[in-house]
Amino acid sequence: MKSTYYIIYFIIISFIGFVTMGVDKRKAIYKRWRIPEKRLWFIALIGGAVGTWLGMMVFHHKSRRIHFVIGFTVLAIIDISIMLFLFN
Repeated sequence: MKSTYYIIYFIIISFIGFVTMGVDKRKAIYKRWRIPEKRLWFIALIGGAVGTWLGMMVFHHKSRRIHFVIGFTVLAIIDISIMLFLFN
């Protein structure tokens, strides 16, 4: 039962990460105030790495910055591993 809450948390925070990447990409296109990179990293670190990674791939946002590509990928693998561990 407790693992279900963790999985729901990962889904919600990943959704937030995905949306945040999309919003930041849109702001970048229209040259508006941007979401700080620290916030993107924070969302990824607290469990939203899968969403931020998907957002990076779907919106082609921050995909030229190697530290984002490697960092979000590694964090996403860690998040998925944790979810698989909790689910089993």
